[in-house]
Amino acid sequence: MKLSEMSCGNCGTVINMSALPAATRKKLMVMGLLPRTEITVVRLAPLGDPLQVRVRGVDIALRKQIAENIEVEAL
Repeated sequence: MKLSEMSCGNCGTVINMSALPAATRKKLMVMGLLPRTEITVVRLAPLGDPLQVRVRGVDIALRKQIAENIEVEAL
């Protein structure tokens, strides 16, 4: 499933981010968003963009376009 398809409060594990451009993927990896890392959707904006996710205790706001390219496995 894609990260953008998860609803608020759901947890998952990042599986693949290879669909992202290299520069974007590198920035996310520096922030702690790595494969096999647990991720939680904290909240969605009223119109669905951006979404707030928690990775390793840090909250990150991601655009829906980026979240659509991150594959996760629901826990």
